[in-house]
Amino acid sequence: MCGIIGVWGAQDKGTINQLMNRIAHRGPDDEGIHHHKMGKLGHKRLSIMDPTGGRQPIYNENRSSAIVVNGMIYNYLSLKDKLVKNHKFSSDSDSEVILHLFEEFGPEAVNQLEGMFAFAINHHDKIFIARDSIGIKPLYYSISDVKTSSKTLYIGSELKAFLDVPVTKVHEFPVGTYYDGEEFNSYYTLPDPISSDLPVEKHIQNLREKLEEVTVSHLISDVPVGVFLSGGIDSSIIAALTRKHVKELHTFSVGKEGSQDIEAARFVADYIGSIHHEHIYSEKDIKKLPEIIYHTESFDQGIIHGAIPSFLCAALASKYVKVILTGDGADELFAGYRFHKNIDMSLLNKKLRDSVMTLHNTNLLRLDRTTMAHAIEGRVPFLDRAILEMAQQIPIELKLYKNNSGQFIEKWILRKAFEGLLPHEILWRDKEQLDEGTGTVETASLWANNSAKNFNAQEYIKLHQHYDLRSTEEAFYHKICADVFNNSHIVMDNVGRWAFGNHAVFTDKPSEKI
Repeated sequence: MCGIIGVWGAQDKGTINQLMNRIAHRGPDDEGIHHHKMGKLGHKRLSIMDPTGGRQPIYNENRSSAIVVNGMIYNYLSLKDKLVKNHKFSSDSDSEVILHLFEEFGPEAVNQLEGMFAFAINHHDKIFIARDSIGIKPLYYSISDVKTSSKTLYIGSELKAFLDVPVTKVHEFPVGTYYDGEEFNSYYTLPDPISSDLPVEKHIQNLREKLEEVTVSHLISDVPVGVFLSGGIDSSIIAALTRKHVKELHTFSVGKEGSQDIEAARFVADYIGSIHHEHIYSEKDIKKLPEIIYHTESFDQGIIHGAIPSFLCAALASKYVKVILTGDGADELFAGYRFHKNIDMSLLNKKLRDSVMTLHNTNLLRLDRTTMAHAIEGRVPFLDRAILEMAQQIPIELKLYKNNSGQFIEKWILRKAFEGLLPHEILWRDKEQLDEGTGTVETASLWANNSAKNFNAQEYIKLHQHYDLRSTEEAFYHKICADVFNNSHIVMDNVGRWAFGNHAVFTDKPSEKI
């Protein structure tokens, strides 16, 4: 994982260096800039694959094309096998496969990529940009406000990269989309849920086998890999599957001493035999709140509640590993939230699909920003395309299961699929959201309210009513966000919102034609 920057359509006069400095935390290992008469592409590298030989930009054999990439392609070896007869590879990096695949197939290359990515290719005098199918990797773009004969296109991995350029509006690059130099083209949309009539045991078997296969594919790395372990069902399954395939596994958790997640994570780590590490909340952690908000680029209360433990856990993990697997996405795929019980069963599968498609600007944003703040790469096996599409075929009655006593059980099929891998008391544990199970909700509210004693929240909310601030705590986070960023509207106008007690909502801006 890395950070990418682009200034295209005009001769750049040092701007790209400013932009790259804004996201330097994403790639502390190396940097590089591709120079072209039409503009420049920049790269900040976090070395994961081929640390010594995979520096970027990467060029093709005659240097007529160059690429900068943020992400990981899990099927790169099988793709490379098909390309070696026509191309001479200069590295063992997964990123180089994308470039040669594009040379062979053009824009259709993106359909062959299995993984998470945001990349830009300069091919002759044109630029090609693409983002993965559900937006695991971030990407933004904007057009210069300066009146010239040609438009200048800016792209960047984080919103803060745009704070020093002459733009008034920044857009999130659409997920599952590529830009071919003239217009945006959607290449992937998560299929609508259509339940398969397979026997229940076959659904269970398929899920168990496919998730293990996908988890193994996500372990590919030339640097150490660990797992965020909350002690909940999702992260415990990923940790247990990972432990089966590695000689040594480091796991990481965060929370208040005595919190449910801390106790459960200790139990799971002992059961699977991982080397376990903990960060226990302390008073000094409150001082990190402005830093957390700066990196997360959000003031949304729900996102910040999740970002606090994720940020602190990432800081701990960065001392031991460079890649982290997480359980993100399982709740949205398999009906894991308590409020799912209040949704009409005939509508729930579609609601789940919709919530998956909003993750790019809520939970995935939180994971990306908090891990990259500490230069580690977050990977999400549950959101692999194979699992996404399998989940659309599982009947809703197997996700939110009604037992003989009339009680609804969230993520029933996921629990059933991994009986025998984990203890009963973990697999059938009640759902605790990351911010709840760690004790973050209580701790963050206390921090915010204590810090905001002289803060007139009602007046502030009224003054900033166009941001729909929903609590004193959220107003306080908004103020911190305004304080840590110059031109803060660039960040704030792109903040994804959690609808409390409901699914994620993002007020996305329609992409303009460049």
